[in-house]
Amino acid sequence: MSAPSTRPVIAHMVYFTLKDPSPAAQDKLVADCHKYLKVAPGILYFAAGPRVPDLTRGVNVTDFHVGLHIIFDGRQAHDDYQVSETHLRFIAENKETWAQVRVFDCSAN
Repeated sequence: MSAPSTRPVIAHMVYFTLKDPSPAAQDKLVADCHKYLKVAPGILYFAAGPRVPDLTRGVNVTDFHVGLHIIFDGRQAHDDYQVSETHLRFIAENKETWAQVRVFDCSAN
């Protein structure tokens, strides 16, 4: 295992609640996450997928359908992603399907 990095990275976690919670709608959003968002420069880790329905302990948040997890190699990569053509296109093509979007950004080492 390599030594931990000392430079801060940005963890960008997004949780989508859909107007149509069907598996087909969830699959489309996940596919669009991969199509439009995975291509941004500076991504160290990318994952998108539906909530695991049988994980329902008292601490589990269950009021979302799709989660997106991106780790950027720094603040500049995150900021560039926010205004990138592909990110803005993803939003334009999908925002009407969202009942709620929650974004959690944090610095991590």
